[in-house]
Order: sequence, then C-alpha cells, then structure tokens
Amino acid sequence: MTTKKLKQIEDEIQTIKQRLLEIEQMRPGSLSRQYKKPKEKKGASFQLSYTHKMRSRTEYIRPQFVDEIRDQIVVYKQFKKMVERWIELAIEYSRLKMSMTKATNKKKE
Repeated sequence: MTTKKLKQIEDEIQTIKQRLLEIEQMRPGSLSRQYKKPKEKKGASFQLSYTHKMRSRTEYIRPQFVDEIRDQIVVYKQFKKMVERWIELAIEYSRLKMSMTKATNKKKE
C-alpha cells in the first residue's frame, strides 16, 4: 500500500514539475483601479501593488497593458498553488519513506 502511495506522490510531483516548465510570463500582486476624483469616478488609472524581497511596491499600469498584467497575475497565483502542493507532497513522501524504513528495521530486529 505505501509503495503504491509513494508512486502516486512521485507521479503527481512529476506532473507539477512539467506544468511549472510550461509557465512563461507571471507577476505577483493585485491590480486595482484608482480615480483622481473618486466620487465622480473620473481620471481612472490602474495600479499594480505587490511585495518582492520584503519590499512593498506600487506601479502604474497603462490601460493597454491591463489585460496582460491580469493574465500574468493569474499565472503567478497558479504557480504559487503548484509550489505549495509540491511542498505538501514532498513532506508526505518523506514521512512515508521514513515510516517504511522504520517498519523494515523493526522487522529485522
């Protein structure tokens, strides 16, 4: 049973690795619309806010790049989920491997 589970984990990790290789453009952060006159909703501009290397940053985004930046943010969020899943699987794999080794050593005694 545990050998089968180890194989499933290995396969899922390989799938994640393959999907990570396919990633192209990505950006962290969130995109928001800001107004010069909020009550009248006039003078709209877009801001990208994110934290990188423990520094908060804000960039203004031109309207023609908004869709592209939104797509990059979605890709970044998917990237983060895949990396988090990979870490979960690696921990589970390590624990299973140790428990199998421990069980094998007890049988030898």
